[in-house]
Amino acid sequence: MWIVSMGRCADRSLYTGITNNLEQRMSAHATGKGARYTKSRGLVMLRYTELVDSKGAALRREAAIKALDRSAKLALISTDNG
Repeated sequence: MWIVSMGRCADRSLYTGITNNLEQRMSAHATGKGARYTKSRGLVMLRYTELVDSKGAALRREAAIKALDRSAKLALISTDNG
């Protein structure tokens, strides 16, 4: 299983990514070893997760979420508490 996740950064921006090990990925973000985006902005809180069955599906869903405007992303977050 793969996980598409969205988190809120310290600057209140939203970060979307994929992983097959959420605990390890969150630890990497927390220690500054995650994505370049979160290194400078600091990932504060996981806000949304979605399980998918393959890496390809996760990549497609990540791209679809990233294409949403901020209000649509916030609406998506409100459907799941991470």
